[in-house]
Amino acid sequence: MRAADLEVKGVSWNPTNSSKPVLHATTFNLAAGRVLGVVGPNGAGKSTLLRLLYRFQKPKTGHVRVDGQDIWAMPARDAARRIAAVLQEQAFAFGLTVRETVRLGRTPHRSGFANLGAGDERVVDQVLDFLGLHVLANRDFGTLSGGERQRVMVARALAQEPQVLILDEPTNHLDVRHQLEVMSLIQNLGLTIVVSLHDLNMAAGICDDVLILKDGYPQGFGPPHSLLTDRLVSDTFRVQARREQLAPSGASHFSFTLPL
Repeated sequence: MRAADLEVKGVSWNPTNSSKPVLHATTFNLAAGRVLGVVGPNGAGKSTLLRLLYRFQKPKTGHVRVDGQDIWAMPARDAARRIAAVLQEQAFAFGLTVRETVRLGRTPHRSGFANLGAGDERVVDQVLDFLGLHVLANRDFGTLSGGERQRVMVARALAQEPQVLILDEPTNHLDVRHQLEVMSLIQNLGLTIVVSLHDLNMAAGICDDVLILKDGYPQGFGPPHSLLTDRLVSDTFRVQARREQLAPSGASHFSFTLPL
């Protein structure tokens, strides 16, 4: 798999029955192999932005380009070979094993109704190995824990051999251990990744860049250590935010209180 540059310029979106944008013009460039965290309060436009990035919805304005190519100027199958998504609410793969679920990721590489070839199976095996899922390969997907299901859905996305991976709240409903496993996985994939997160401290810890959204408007884009100031975080989330340095690591950590 090879990471790609992601260029997002002036994208906005509003429902067809409303002229009021859910997402106002948003622009950023993400270099190949970097991890972008999209943060903001509920209703800020995070999921809307992600849907534009993985070609579920077409921007009303602007464009999304992967290595300079507009994703809406290419066939859907070609876009699916470049961009994969792991969503918050995944439909259960009823009756399918883990291996069969991961095989679904090869769909964009198939020709018509042709069966998977040896090359496809090799990719599936590589992904199962990479995520330590071979031991679960013959298990029914519906019998897995939440953390195991999330790993399988990431595996299915990786089987697409994408250049860009979109993750919508990947730690949602997971316990602390499985959250840490998913975050460690994100840091080691080597792809260009856009991930929406609620946890600012998590975003600051694993992301190379952060995009802050509020009420559908971008508030800032850049490295978390310089972008996430006490004032910007406080204004965005309507709380009193304070960043503290943790000894002896020197890492920063936000604490929050309600404003007086």
